[in-house]
Amino acid sequence: MTVTVVVLPTGLTVPVANGETILAALSRAGYTHTVGCRRGGCGMCKVDLRAGSVRYDDAVAESVLAAEERATGTCLTCRAVPCGDVVVELRQDRLRRTNPFLPRTPGPT
Repeated sequence: MTVTVVVLPTGLTVPVANGETILAALSRAGYTHTVGCRRGGCGMCKVDLRAGSVRYDDAVAESVLAAEERATGTCLTCRAVPCGDVVVELRQDRLRRTNPFLPRTPGPT
């Protein structure tokens, strides 16, 4: 079974390896968005989970991602591991190519 993450607003679809975080899958595919510490300590990589569910294999501090935020669909891409296909929406951000040889993402970049 192939698990995917769809990133809104562009609609980019990226496969996610078993146990891989959303951010790691994006990075492996040659994309990134605004991130900070990459270990769940700053909250800069927060996105809105629009469909599907995620789990956190590594601890996330309540001060970074409160229970109320989790309940309303906020997730940290650096720690969130999809439990199946997911759709996330960036917040006031855009995907950026980390590999200039990749084709442009659909929509504005």
